[in-house]
Amino acid sequence: MKFFDFSNLRGDVFGGLTAGIVALPLALAFGEASGAGPMAGLWGAIFVGFFAALFGGTGSQVSGPTGPMVIVFAGIYGKLAGDPVLVFSAVFFAGLIQIVLGLLKVGKYISLVPYPVVSGFMSGIGCIIIALQLSRLFGHEPLAGGTLPALSAIPGAIANPVFPALLVGLIALAIVFLWPKAWVKWFPGPLAALLIGTVISRFVPGAPILGDIPTGFPRIYFPTLSFQFLPIVIESIIILAVLGGIDSLLTSLVADNMTRTRHRSNQELIGQGIGNAFAGIFGGVPGAGATMRTVVNIHNGGRTKLSGMTHSFVLLAIVLAFGPLAGKIPHAVLAGILIKVGYDIIDRYFLQRAGSSPRWDLFLMLLVLALTVFVDLITAVLVGALLSAILFVKRMADFQLTQFCATNSSHSDPKVRALLEVACSCVTLLEFNGPLSFAVIADFEQMMRERLKDDKEFIILDFSNMPQIDLSATRAVETIIFDALDRGKRVYLTGMSAKVNSVIRSFCDQQCISDGMCFETSVEALEAVISSREELCCLQHASAART
Repeated sequence: MKFFDFSNLRGDVFGGLTAGIVALPLALAFGEASGAGPMAGLWGAIFVGFFAALFGGTGSQVSGPTGPMVIVFAGIYGKLAGDPVLVFSAVFFAGLIQIVLGLLKVGKYISLVPYPVVSGFMSGIGCIIIALQLSRLFGHEPLAGGTLPALSAIPGAIANPVFPALLVGLIALAIVFLWPKAWVKWFPGPLAALLIGTVISRFVPGAPILGDIPTGFPRIYFPTLSFQFLPIVIESIIILAVLGGIDSLLTSLVADNMTRTRHRSNQELIGQGIGNAFAGIFGGVPGAGATMRTVVNIHNGGRTKLSGMTHSFVLLAIVLAFGPLAGKIPHAVLAGILIKVGYDIIDRYFLQRAGSSPRWDLFLMLLVLALTVFVDLITAVLVGALLSAILFVKRMADFQLTQFCATNSSHSDPKVRALLEVACSCVTLLEFNGPLSFAVIADFEQMMRERLKDDKEFIILDFSNMPQIDLSATRAVETIIFDALDRGKRVYLTGMSAKVNSVIRSFCDQQCISDGMCFETSVEALEAVISSREELCCLQHASAART
């Protein structure tokens, strides 16, 4: 792969430029909310955005301060009494932990999140974006951060609109919805809405604008640790590293879904770690892959790492030179642009087919959507992934039970079939066709107890098609063997692989797994059954003759 791909240069520049403009008010707001100040938010967006794009594994991803990361960072800032050296040291070391996680290849497990969870997450993010921007479209700011305060502020904003703001906001909204697709490759609709809306606002004054943009170079913080706050710092480092990794890789899944590409999760963790390490050194708020900015980037043509780097250069230029110009942008114009972004990110494909989708998948998608909107992203995804895992385990358990069956009348091996015809009155041959795991234990034991009630003297357990067995299943096998022995039956085990044999012999009582009970194949076990029956018949005849 090329480290830099210039084949999509125009799209990357437009995508990064628009994402940078959209990221500006968010970075300022996140910096203010974190307690470290607006400039900390800007420098976090610049450093995390640049280095995560340069070294990361998701070409179209734009990184910077995000809601979940800012909430955790604000808590750390309060616990450490606002000591910037310790606070930004925690950010630096969290970045190092993310690099280590990437090198250990932990990131690949995030890609196991099922589609209904990703769909609910995407739609939830879209709903949040729209909810947060509706008041701003009417010229008002929510009184507090979060989705619920934003929703509660909407009726009052509609009842008392700031008409200049509403005008330019509606113009921006109309432009992004109606902008011809043929023009997008030459001039993206959101950028046109930004410029046209801002120009009109100069002739129709009264719309709230971004205002003065702070400028200046960042201060350098050399990482250090304090024994007094060491437990707090260690806890903070782990939370920031894990949360940032999850947040980034979930956004990578969204980017994959929109661009039909596949990210490199471990490389993405390394890139995010490098970005956060630099943010910690230069006093920036920690960041992660930012869904909204990534979507803005993609919708405006961004596809490679150049777009994320351009986004950072735009912010850097604004900080150093163009702050007064950017400060003239009305909030309502950005609100119109972002409402279209929220509309686009909602997974309408799934929702349009909700009536024909499996009930469980629909329930899971709606649950994740609701948790994303009203609780938080991480809780939503963790709950969705946990429920999906539980359902998968249940389905696998049901499948395993169907694969465990008696084969007295139909066996693929003709030799086994012939021997079964001879010994069918006294033996039951049971095959394991697949793994036996903890999830199936209770039903498996109950099934075996029912089968042990017959009057057949021999039971053969064939492990030939069992690739592995866990400890729970091993203990169940031991219990079943003891139950059979208590009923006066004889149990033979056949076809155990080296791995299965090792586990069973290590954890089962020797009384139920003696060498005389184990055979290489079912043919050998059946021959032993027939031989035992013949010996028993001879003994019975001899006893009858003596009598």
